[in-house]
Parts: sequence; C-alpha cells; structure tokens
Amino acid sequence: MSLTNVTRIQYFYIVGFPGLSPDYYGHVSAALFLVLSAIVVGNVFILVFVKCERSLHKPTYLIFCHLASTDLLFGLVTLPKIISKYWFGDSLISFGGCFVQMYFVHFLGATHSFVLMVMALDRFIAVCAPLRYTVFITSTTVSVLCGISWFMPMSWMVGIVLHALSLPYCRSNIIVQCYCDHIAITALGCENVRDVQVVAFGLAMFSLLVPLSCIILSYLLIIAVVIRMSDSSSRIRTLSTCTPQLLITCLYYMPRCFVYLANNLGFTFSVPIRIVVVMMYSLIPAAINPLIYCFKTKDIKESLKKKIFSRISTNLKPG
Repeated sequence: MSLTNVTRIQYFYIVGFPGLSPDYYGHVSAALFLVLSAIVVGNVFILVFVKCERSLHKPTYLIFCHLASTDLLFGLVTLPKIISKYWFGDSLISFGGCFVQMYFVHFLGATHSFVLMVMALDRFIAVCAPLRYTVFITSTTVSVLCGISWFMPMSWMVGIVLHALSLPYCRSNIIVQCYCDHIAITALGCENVRDVQVVAFGLAMFSLLVPLSCIILSYLLIIAVVIRMSDSSSRIRTLSTCTPQLLITCLYYMPRCFVYLANNLGFTFSVPIRIVVVMMYSLIPAAINPLIYCFKTKDIKESLKKKIFSRISTNLKPG
C-alpha cells in the first residue's frame, strides 16, 4: 500500500475500560481522580520535604526524589485524559498528542527502571563496602548516574516514536487502552508493523531486564553479606535499611514479570482484565511509594516525627 492511498488519522478514540456501563462512569472517574490526587500530593510532598529538610540531603534520598519525579510525571501524563473521558465524555486525543503521550509513557517507565538499578547499587555499596560508601556514593555520583538513567531512554525513545510515525495509518482509530502506548498505536498501522514492534519490544526488554538482573545480583550479594554477620541485631538493622528499596522494586517489577511470563506460558487475559492489570501495576505503585518512603525509611520517619511534635509543642504553648 502506498502512502498516497492512506487517509491520515487526525484523532484517536480512547476506549478506556471496554464494556464498562455508563452507570459506572462517575465512579470510575472519581476513583481515577483519587489515584491522581494521591500520586500528586504524595510525590510532591516527598520532593518538597527532602528539599527543605537538610538532614535528608544525602545520596539515598536524592534517588528517592528521582523516583518520585518519574511517578509524578507518569500520573500527570496518563490519568488526566482518561479521567476526562469518564467525567466529561471527552474520548478524543489528537494524532500528535497520542504520540507525545506514548513517548512519555515509555520514556518514564524505562527511566524509573534504571533509577531503581541506581538505588540497588546504592544499597549494595552501603552494605557490602560500608567503609568506602562515602567515597563511591556521593550526591554528585548519584546525580550523574540518575542523569544517565533519564538521558538514555530519552534519546532512544525519540527513535522509537519516529519509527512508529513512519508507519502509514489506515485502519481503525480506536485505541483499546486507557492511554496511548506503543502496541496500541502501532497495531493500527498498515505496513511493517511487526518490524516496528520488534525493535520497540527489544528496547523495552533491555530497559526492563538489564536493570532487573543487576538488582537481583545486588540483593543476592547483600543477602550473602548479611548471612555472614554474626550479630543478629546487625543483620536485622542492615536488612531494615533495604526494606523500602525492596518494596519499591517488587511493586514495579513483579507485576510486569508476571504478565510477561503469563503471556509466554500461554495464559491469556481478556482485554478488560488486561487493561485493569496494566493500570494497576502502572499507577498503584506511584501512589503507594510515598507512603513507603515515609513509614519504612528511618530518617524520613524520624524527621517527620520531629516536625509534627515541634508543631504540636508550638501550638500548645500559652500565648
């Protein structure tokens, strides 16, 4: 098919959750708005609190800020449009707008994965080489590593988007998803769809499996060091410093690995179930992570307690 015979699509139609009764549109939009509010409030709080609390100006919390930034941006990129669909009946997104959303969806997901690898490296050095930690891990080092984590996906994702844009689009303009992603968009192409999807899939696996392999290796080495500790209290204390990172990592990788393995082992999901699962593992961690930072990280928890008790004491003082 030649490009001259292709009618250019100007708008895409976002289906959202297929088969959902209009009676539940209000409930779904309210639930999604609550999720967006939790993502925005929680992650903005982490960014502001770490910025303002001088005792938290450490490499580990700088990494938390990068993770909070990716979570915040991902929520802002994906949720407003689907909320608008169910709240105001606005299901259309422009051709260019859909590709911009696709870019940020995959770019932010890959960046988050690489920042998690930096976080695992931070814990590995802290546990396995504690005397050299301040030499190897500094705020400058973390900034450089996290900067690379942002730059690498940013650069190759431009190529992925341009590759997808090179396809002629002449099929339906209906996207059966809550936001524009690569598979949903390129499935509507007319020629060379498989070539485009294979390249994108390879880079997606690279951004997922390379960091995951490094993270697994890091924590296996950490566990080996902890097991060799003779003092049980030291083992518990060391493991407790890794708990927030482990929870955040598991929330990100486990659902994705489960879906990937299920698909390759022949377990198929209905389209509505698949969309719900994708939305849950994409957005719920972004809303929950700030709670993990606050309640599972000792320094942040202690700083919060001091702030709260200081404010209470001030209010209780007689005027």
